[in-house]
Amino acid sequence: MRKLFQSIESHLVVWVLVVAVVGLLWPTPGQWLAPGISALLALLMLVISLTFDARAVSVVLRHPAKQFLALFLVYVPMSLLGWLTGRWFFGQGALADGQTLLGMLPTDVSAPLLVLMAQGNVALAAVLNAVNTALAPFIIPFLFLGLTGVELDVPLGNIVAELVLIVLVPTLVGVGLRTRFTATVARYDSVYAGAGSLLYLLILLAVIGPNAQTMLDYGWYAWVIAAAALCLNLAGYAVGMCAKIWISDRQELIAYLFTVSKKEFSIAAAFVAASGLPSEIAIPAVFFAIVQMVTSPLVARLLTRRALA
Repeated sequence: MRKLFQSIESHLVVWVLVVAVVGLLWPTPGQWLAPGISALLALLMLVISLTFDARAVSVVLRHPAKQFLALFLVYVPMSLLGWLTGRWFFGQGALADGQTLLGMLPTDVSAPLLVLMAQGNVALAAVLNAVNTALAPFIIPFLFLGLTGVELDVPLGNIVAELVLIVLVPTLVGVGLRTRFTATVARYDSVYAGAGSLLYLLILLAVIGPNAQTMLDYGWYAWVIAAAALCLNLAGYAVGMCAKIWISDRQELIAYLFTVSKKEFSIAAAFVAASGLPSEIAIPAVFFAIVQMVTSPLVARLLTRRALA
């Protein structure tokens, strides 16, 4: 099993591409997995949280300025870039508003996994992730209204439940186990990234399955939506690298890179549904979910090779 996990991690970029194609052409497995996506995300967070202890978290919490930097990068330049790419690719309408909403989403739950794979500061990434998500219901509606003139209803209950069940509880359990049984948990350090990679693939399949037909129905225009998603994703890496102005530590910089570039797509659907807005507004987030799950393992691999060079 150890060798299997390590093999999946080593070839994750290839596996992501294979799963993405299979998911589009044969959506049934993804549709079957979709109801359990929250459980998969929580399990992924648990696995990643086994890699750092309470001491690492306390070190992060003693530097609140780092969290303020992450909040600024995630919600200010990325929101503006979402608005700009939305107008550039779609002009006006639901897709343009959806691209704007995409830009202001908080960090994706899978970000700490990519930070782990890229040998970054996982504890920092996990804390940044939790805080960004917790503040999302209070920040996004104001940003969205300011940039689009459209009011969003806050699905506060859903967001809090997601934060608690998918991020907070698994993190506390994982960190608690690492802190209490350090030697035992550390014995399996070599497999956590691989186990997380397997969960990552299952999550990708669960994202594509229910949305495959909708994506295919766009025909050639799907490439335009995908291009907009890729443009914003690449811009996210560039904005994340701007942290280098204030952050000199390589491991911390990697945490910012994925914290800023990855977006929690499911929150878009929750906001859209709660507000009674056209479902098409959530479409850019669906495309972005797939794009970021393809690019981020590649970026993580490149960062690892650069570190070993």
